[in-house]
Amino acid sequence: MTFLIVRHTQFYLIVHSILLVTRSGNVKRLEQRQITTLARAVGLLVLSIIGLLAAPSLSLALEKYGRPLPSMEQPDSAAAREAEETLFGGYFLTAAFVSNPTFAARPDNTGLVGLRHMLHLETDLYKQYLTFYTDQNFFSDRTKGWIELSEWDGTFALTGLVDRFGWRIQYERDAPLDKSGTKQVYADTLLTSRFQATEDLSWWKGIFPNQNLTAYAGAGWLFHNSNYFARPDNTGKALFRYVAHADLDLYKNRVVLYGDMNFFTDREAGNKLNPTEMDWIIGLALRFREDMEISVYREQDQPLDKPGLVQKYVAVQLRYSFDVPKRFWKQGGIR
Repeated sequence: MTFLIVRHTQFYLIVHSILLVTRSGNVKRLEQRQITTLARAVGLLVLSIIGLLAAPSLSLALEKYGRPLPSMEQPDSAAAREAEETLFGGYFLTAAFVSNPTFAARPDNTGLVGLRHMLHLETDLYKQYLTFYTDQNFFSDRTKGWIELSEWDGTFALTGLVDRFGWRIQYERDAPLDKSGTKQVYADTLLTSRFQATEDLSWWKGIFPNQNLTAYAGAGWLFHNSNYFARPDNTGKALFRYVAHADLDLYKNRVVLYGDMNFFTDREAGNKLNPTEMDWIIGLALRFREDMEISVYREQDQPLDKPGLVQKYVAVQLRYSFDVPKRFWKQGGIR
């Protein structure tokens, strides 16, 4: 029997035999442990996904920063995406936090999220090399009736793809809506490298004709930071970000298991490279149309270098995507 044990107290993996078990729970004492390479994060993410496949009874999960939701683009459309510009596209989603013991409804960590609504819009400025997008996230407070909005997170960014590399420069502002209070504002850059099994592994399609594995990993720098914290309990100020993400297409892009890990470091700490917060997400998305999916997911945000608040929840989400290519604009005779 193989046991994969992931502990909050230590960032390491112990393997014994074939059954993989992911253990996550509150602990009384956290050991400070330096993470020397991003490879550990990628390895943990991949092994966590394998563990979920081997033990489907484990809890499922979501997304917090940027756009780590699984792509609804068909795997064979990557070449078309590079050749054609999008006039505008995006998605709308709404989610109910069916279990939420600690995930706060405002930047000052008050309340508990009940509902989440998000609009993502993007437009290609020059093919896939330069794209503008905005994310508008709204949360409600379940302790005040679920409906009234309590937080608005607005994001504006420029991003692009060059071969297997991605880049982003982003501004985000998280603010309360129903009362005055703490605002979290930052601007950052992010560089990532992408892997796709159908493109990078010659043998993949022969063995897995209806499945695909896509992943990316990278690092970012919060070059401007006004109160964007380095831990879930709102201590420290974030400086660097390390990310890893994977989408495992289980069947023809209709059933997708996805995971995401996001680490922050503290610019006020002695070691500014050592992660102080880890946000992990695991989710299962079911597509009943090419442009619509329902998913269940779990997110947990936890400190790494000392004891503190752990924010977590389980949610059910409905997402609808849309895309209007620029050729439709041109075919309509509009210039």
